[in-house]
Amino acid sequence: MSLGLIATNAALAEDAPGYRDTPMLPDGKWRVHDADRPQPPEVQPGVAPGAPPSDAIVLFAGHSLDKWVATGTPWAVAGGILTVPPRTKGAKASALVTREAFGDVQLHLEFRTPAPPRDAGQDRANSGIIFMQRYEIQILDGHHNPTYADGTVGSIYGWKPPLVNPSREPGAWQTYDIIFERPRFAAGGTLQRPAHVTVLLNGVLVQNHQAMLGVTRWRQVATYEPHGDAAPLQLQDHDSPVSFRNIWVRPLSAGATRQDQAGERK
Repeated sequence: MSLGLIATNAALAEDAPGYRDTPMLPDGKWRVHDADRPQPPEVQPGVAPGAPPSDAIVLFAGHSLDKWVATGTPWAVAGGILTVPPRTKGAKASALVTREAFGDVQLHLEFRTPAPPRDAGQDRANSGIIFMQRYEIQILDGHHNPTYADGTVGSIYGWKPPLVNPSREPGAWQTYDIIFERPRFAAGGTLQRPAHVTVLLNGVLVQNHQAMLGVTRWRQVATYEPHGDAAPLQLQDHDSPVSFRNIWVRPLSAGATRQDQAGERK
């Protein structure tokens, strides 16, 4: 590098917008309006609402299921849409599981329940998004379909009902945008911090940074079991022909979750 270029870079650093004489922030590293604080990396947003940004991992874009594996009967793709397969009598459920493991993520997913609707309550278009193959956010036809509150669409299954029910009518495409923060365990397996989830259903907040009780269970109180920092995402087969499209995730950096973790500010 030439001396001239070095001098230019030094001058640019000196002229960077900000201050070097302001008080230190609680993180212990940066000043208020610090001129030397690194800029956030640039990410190109999707070209349309719901489209994946440039740093997303696209899990399903209407064609390939290379990012997934079915635990039983293969899931069908037709017309750019992914649908839970029909279950023959006596057959076991066939979950769809990502080949890649994830921890803290932002997830976007679009789903559609059958029209006209079939059955009622928990039997009407039942599925779920299961983070780390343990922590479930419910999918259900929630349009004029009474069921137990902690099992309706938008609920943390078996724990927290949604704040509101913004369900669309059967046959309409609906969107989930979810921020999932994995639990933290100490070296000996003791829970240090529970999983948290923020959920928007059709653009409406239904779970606001809600702590989760533990591994989802039916008719039982969820509890935590120590596990690793990453595990696959899973779509549930509950013997209902729920359809999906436009599924993508963004793995989140430590900075996205550590702001409320004592002793982890950096």
